[in-house]
Amino acid sequence: MIPVLTTERLILRPHRAEDLDAVAAMTGDAEVMRYIGGVPQPREDSWRRMLCGPAMWMLLGYGYWIVERRADGAVIGQLGFADFKRAMEPSIEGIPELGYVFAAHAHGQGYASEGVAAALRWADSALAADQHVAIIDPENAASIRVIEKAGFAIREPALYKDEPILLFRRTRPAL
Repeated sequence: MIPVLTTERLILRPHRAEDLDAVAAMTGDAEVMRYIGGVPQPREDSWRRMLCGPAMWMLLGYGYWIVERRADGAVIGQLGFADFKRAMEPSIEGIPELGYVFAAHAHGQGYASEGVAAALRWADSALAADQHVAIIDPENAASIRVIEKAGFAIREPALYKDEPILLFRRTRPAL
């Protein structure tokens, strides 16, 4: 049910139990989590985060993938779409929200742009959604570049957990 996507350097695939150590190392890293809640996650929370991936696919028909580097099989990130039912203004409930997180050693190498492009190609052909959204911390310049490169052209201020966040929107291109 969960598609496997392959790019020149990446494989986007379903989560496996043995991915926990790599995911826990990534989400336990303060540098990685700086713009995603600001606090490193303990292993237990990393496990819960992983469990959300397959669950979303079952409930929504989309979800998160593990990002594996083709050259060596290393787990370097998580990427995909979600509907977290966020209490946010404006509401984005019911709109597939693109999100991603990559290990610090994978930053700055174009992996996020490559993975996001593959995920959006899949979404444009497989999902009925007319638009996708992404929320990004206003200080996260690297992630803003990735999302704008991917065609998220509409940027608007929003509030999430009473904190300012940037909301980006992308309209699905005509097929």
